Amino acid sequence: MRFATILGAVGFATALLTGGLNGGLMATAHADALERITKDKVLRVAVPQDFPPFGSVGTDMKPVGYDIDTAALLAKEMGAKVELVPVTSANRVPYLTTGKVDLIISSLGKNAEREKVIDFSVAYAPFFNGVFGPDSVKAETVADLDGKTVGVTRGSVEDIELSKLVSDKVSVRRYEDNNGTISAFLSGQVELVATGNVVAAAIMERKPPRLPNLKFLVKNSPCFIGLGKDEGPLLEKVNAILTKAKADGSLAAIAEKWLHAPLPKDL
Repeated sequence: MRFATILGAVGFATALLTGGLNGGLMATAHADALERITKDKVLRVAVPQDFPPFGSVGTDMKPVGYDIDTAALLAKEMGAKVELVPVTSANRVPYLTTGKVDLIISSLGKNAEREKVIDFSVAYAPFFNGVFGPDSVKAETVADLDGKTVGVTRGSVEDIELSKLVSDKVSVRRYEDNNGTISAFLSGQVELVATGNVVAAAIMERKPPRLPNLKFLVKNSPCFIGLGKDEGPLLEKVNAILTKAKADGSLAAIAEKWLHAPLPKDL
């Protein structure tokens, strides 16, 4: 979801923000969002509906996931009711820039193109590729992989990044899809697996005998909350809530619940 192309949406939103479409339209749409949230006591949040464990539809047909719990946490701290708005990768940014939502909490990565259109909070969720394996296998650094077998999905980000790091003493076994990679790890065909933390969380959900505990990061790309441009008061409020939630363990509890892993200390 986080990697989908949103160029068309970005182009439209950029035009609005730069005054290309009716000048002050966006200033009106986003005029002091925090003031409106405080007055109406409603926080409107764009959330994913097809990207577990960040957001999906539960058995009761209601949204569930890391992002949904984060939205609820923010709303509670603001003294507001959360209004969840399911979105796709393509429409989540336009929903924000046209004033349909106050925030995007949708496993959103930060990059230079998006920063031209929207603002970002501090990081709230880990999203990374790493090397995982059971406690019985020691591998704290790339050098520790020498002499070991590591499974990866062919052509994946972790395959590309790991290939840049390891020596020829590491046996990298490539599988055609994530299911093949997971099966190889669970059956013991490989000692370790290089994959994303979301995939590792899915394996943990099965409670297998061989648990994929994180050994070290290969590539880090955390998630951020998206806000409208020039929403200083709301940005300050969101950052304050997230900072408090990191300190008091509230965010760590969400990470344990959905990712089955501790919140990284450097998030």
